[in-house]
Order: sequence, then structure tokens, then C-alpha cells
Amino acid sequence: MDVREALYTTRAMRRVTTEPIPLEAQQRILDAAVRAPSGGNTQNWRFLLVDSPEVKAAIGPIYRQAIAGLWSGYYKDRIDAALAAPDEPESRSMLAVQKSAQWLADHFEDVPLYLFGFSTDPGGSSIYPALWSAQLAARAEGIGSSLTQALAFFNDQTLEILGVPKDAGWYMAGAVSFGYPTGKWGVAKRQPAREVSYRNRWGDPVGWDVDGPLWP
Repeated sequence: MDVREALYTTRAMRRVTTEPIPLEAQQRILDAAVRAPSGGNTQNWRFLLVDSPEVKAAIGPIYRQAIAGLWSGYYKDRIDAALAAPDEPESRSMLAVQKSAQWLADHFEDVPLYLFGFSTDPGGSSIYPALWSAQLAARAEGIGSSLTQALAFFNDQTLEILGVPKDAGWYMAGAVSFGYPTGKWGVAKRQPAREVSYRNRWGDPVGWDVDGPLWP
């Protein structure tokens, strides 16, 4: 797959089938992940694959509680505004994201595979490039993915379920869901790069007027 196709079409794909992910594909995904840049080449990461129905059944209710907290807390004002003007483009986008995220919460146990990423660096300078590489590698396999950090609200409970050693310094950076998508791949709509980028000094034009996307 062309690298630009992977970069432009690897978006959050939460709605997936229950079809298992072959071990060969999982191996390629993780092998790509560990090739990601690592600060000081410390490779201070650990990856935990979860496909056990029992483990997913234990985490699922916690994840739904975390998502419910997001809707009633951090995202409440945005959701209320979207519901008040549902026909506005920004409102439609927000409500679509909420619906997609809620689908993952409602079907947490049905998703075939999760990848939890851990690091000893709370800043995530190494683990997030690795998780993104895993998502790009999954895209090359035709597998959809989505990164979620909602379980951080219940960090201790989640780590206990996963058997992560306590006081060992491991920080849970997030979980990536994997599955064969029910929807279509496509280029995500975003603000043009020129509207969110500057050159040399904050606020100065970046130097081009193209709105994009520049692929295909």
C-alpha cells in the first residue's frame, strides 16, 4: 500500500465485525510497532494483546462507565450545543463521533482484539508513535483501528484486570481496538493545514493557500 494512502485513510474505525484477527496479521502489526522511533532507543514500552472473552467481559462495563462520564462531563457542553442545532455541520460531526464512540462502548466485548500500550514515560514520546505505527500496519492489512484513552479514568482497576505489576512504573497510554471494519475507508475531513499552521512566529502565514486534501 502506498504510504500516502495509509496516512490519509487511517482514521478511527470503531464499528467492526467479530471476525478474529489472524495471528500472522497481529505479528506484523506488533513488529511494525516496535520499529517506531524510541527516545534514546530505550524502547521503554510493553504491549498487551487482549482477545480473551473473559478479560473483555471484565473491562467492558468499566469502559462503558468511562464513556458515560465523558458524555456527562468533558464533552457535555459540546453535545448539548450539537443537540440544540443538529443541522449545523459541526453539530453533525460531533454527534457522529459520539455515536461511533458509543458503538464501541456498547459492543466492547464483541471487538475481536485490543492492544494496550504501556510505557515508563508518562509523556508518551515513544509509545504513541509505536501505537500509531501499529494502526498504520493494521490499515495495510485491511484492519480498522481506533485509539481510546477512556480507561485512564479507571486506571487502577484496568491494570489489576490485566495483571500489570503494581509499582513497576508502567503507565497505561491507551488501548487500540482492532477489527475488520463494517464501513468504508476514506479521507477524513479536517481543517486545512494552512488554517492551523504558522511559520517562524505564531500567527504568521505558513506560506501556501491550498485547502487540500493533497491525496489522492
